[in-house]
Amino acid sequence: MRQHVNPLSGFYQRPLALPHCAGLFAAADQPLHLDLGCARGRFLMTMAQQRPHWNHLGLDIRRPLVAAAEQAREGTELTNLAFLFCNANVSLAGLLRQLPPGLLQLVTIQYPDPWFKARHRKRRMVQPALIESLATAMEKDMQLFIQSDILELAQEMVDQVVAAGGFRRTQPHWLVQNPLPIPSEREIHVLRQGLPVYRALFIRDDSSPADTSPQPGITGASEAGDEVPGRTAEA
Repeated sequence: MRQHVNPLSGFYQRPLALPHCAGLFAAADQPLHLDLGCARGRFLMTMAQQRPHWNHLGLDIRRPLVAAAEQAREGTELTNLAFLFCNANVSLAGLLRQLPPGLLQLVTIQYPDPWFKARHRKRRMVQPALIESLATAMEKDMQLFIQSDILELAQEMVDQVVAAGGFRRTQPHWLVQNPLPIPSEREIHVLRQGLPVYRALFIRDDSSPADTSPQPGITGASEAGDEVPGRTAEA
């Protein structure tokens, strides 16, 4: 069961001052893997175990899941793993601006909330400004991997990345195999059901990302009156 929160409500639209990456890891100069929508972090924890010479940072908008992930991490000796609560579309750009050039080498976005209703699609994670921020923070040949079990959502994510610019898709068709050594929990569940997975890998190229900055006088959408299942008590 997915635990939804409304990313456009006022609580989640407040930018958070995220800690500097140098204070999150024992060896802050290691290559950084950023997982957006990390949920309980089990995928990222296994990645951190198998890739000890990388740092792995998971972000999620659902505070209880981040708390569970961080509690699980504290029970290990992994010093190359961290989890942060935030709305990536609001707070990620500030975190990325503090990174040294070349540090962010891999970004994964796996099975984000689909928000099926037409009026809710603007709540989806992959937005033009998010892709622009990632492209600005990543150097040539760095990787962006996306996947979903919902064709419409996967295609929309691909279209958003292509439109934002700065990345080249490695092949025009969906990847048959996951290029990562570890499947996510959702992927394991989907494959056990015999259902398809839609994957795409992008490489940062020489092109400049499109300018998706908000125009003067235009503010973000607000849905303050919406009911928000799964909202924390602090919201």
